[in-house]
Amino acid sequence: MSMERENDRQYHIECREGDVGRYVFLPGDPGRCEMIAKHFDEPAFVTRHREYETWSGYLDGEKVSVTSTGIGCPSAVIAMEELVKIGADTFMRVGTSGSMQEHIKPGDLGIISAAIRDEGTTSHYLPIEFPAVADFPTTQALWDAAQKSGKAVHLGVSQSKDSFYGQHSPERMPVAKRLAERWEAWMAGGAICSEMEAAGLYITAQVLRVRATGIMMIMGHPDQSPMTPEEWEASKVEGVIPVAIEGMREIIRRDRERAATTG
Repeated sequence: MSMERENDRQYHIECREGDVGRYVFLPGDPGRCEMIAKHFDEPAFVTRHREYETWSGYLDGEKVSVTSTGIGCPSAVIAMEELVKIGADTFMRVGTSGSMQEHIKPGDLGIISAAIRDEGTTSHYLPIEFPAVADFPTTQALWDAAQKSGKAVHLGVSQSKDSFYGQHSPERMPVAKRLAERWEAWMAGGAICSEMEAAGLYITAQVLRVRATGIMMIMGHPDQSPMTPEEWEASKVEGVIPVAIEGMREIIRRDRERAATTG
């Protein structure tokens, strides 16, 4: 069965070659695509199908895009696979995540250098012993740009999970003891945040030989205690988007410098 439609559009994202730039932001929520695209020059809606909405535009003269992935690794990996087929090769996950350390507060930013593969998708790509690691040069560029934002920024490992409510309501699950033990282990190991896509994107990028990094707005508390109204306001996703934009500008700038020096 062909995974392209008759008009050469990719089966799930319904984009074709020329629709997207090589640099792509990957939020989960389709509602965040226009929010991100508003920071582009000449933003234009491309298409929407299922959970996948795509916009394209320009940053510093370079064509860039944003495609939503939906929630979780299965749909995120589909988006990356199809975007790579039509020319994308540099990806930045942009979204929200839950704090896993007491010193990491709602409204802080987390740059994900690697991810715990606490999900099922990546086992269809590589054995579990293979680490899910971000591309270093793009992550370095993102980190350097984020340092200028004035926000608290943390670099480290995330937990990529499949079950949102397994994190937020673990006590009602039949495997509650196992969930609690693993959560405590991730925290003891220094994981900075919990989210649902990074491991899938990083492993898939490794297999496809493309680049992926990620930056998250951090919400919540490690003990799942409620956030205050002030913490909800501080951790709105709008706060991470300008930092992600500047991170992509820095990636583009460094790519151009590298290209110029290598001929």
